[in-house]
Amino acid sequence: MSQALTIAVQDRIARITLSRPEVRNAFNDAVIQELKAAFEAVGARDDVRAVVLAAVGPAFCAGADLNWMRRMADYTRDENVADAGQLAAMLKTIYECPKPTIAAVQGDVFAGGMGLVAACDMAVSVDTATYCLSEVKLGLIPATISPYVIRAMGARASHRYFLTAERFSAQEAHRIGFVHELVGAEALDAKVNELAQALVSASPAAVRACKRLVQDVAEREIDAGLIAATVQGIADIRASEQGREGVQSFLQKRKPAWLAG
Repeated sequence: MSQALTIAVQDRIARITLSRPEVRNAFNDAVIQELKAAFEAVGARDDVRAVVLAAVGPAFCAGADLNWMRRMADYTRDENVADAGQLAAMLKTIYECPKPTIAAVQGDVFAGGMGLVAACDMAVSVDTATYCLSEVKLGLIPATISPYVIRAMGARASHRYFLTAERFSAQEAHRIGFVHELVGAEALDAKVNELAQALVSASPAAVRACKRLVQDVAEREIDAGLIAATVQGIADIRASEQGREGVQSFLQKRKPAWLAG
């Protein structure tokens, strides 16, 4: 792994940590590949019973980093499809990791970072974190992350927060079911370890089967058709006039054209 991620395994618990605090742990295409490889690697290890996804710095994950967004702004539609496909594959790898996963949220979660939290089986958040699905402000939609976020917070809350791009508190994230536990910053590790120890203490085969059971039973399967539809959806909106204008206005620190006048 590069300096973007660290992986540690202790007492049958793997900890994958986002380590780019200088960019608020925003991801790019390289980090997406590393995250996918990391979850594949720990998921295959016999000495791992649970996986924690954590981060360092003031933010858990701010979504796409600015340099990657600058490159995406000039992508063709086909390039957008390929690019979104990599993000979709990474999220599915986390969601389908054969070991149970816990998001340890120590700071703010924006845009694509919401997908990382939602793809994990459980989420523990500090009570000071802020959450936001900011895509519509850029003329985009949270298409690729939507299968996981909608499962995590439900359709009703998704209608509101997808459409308004409001920032909402950790307390609201807990109320709508997006995170399972709220704790003070000093108690985050203890609560995450408590959940991880419960997972380690259970039958590995039963835990794996239970995880699969929930995925099989709950609503629509995240299959190739659904993933393809989300990839096409984000590619379409990125390549659209307003999608390009929204990203460019964000990068140029100006108001988008639809707010002009």
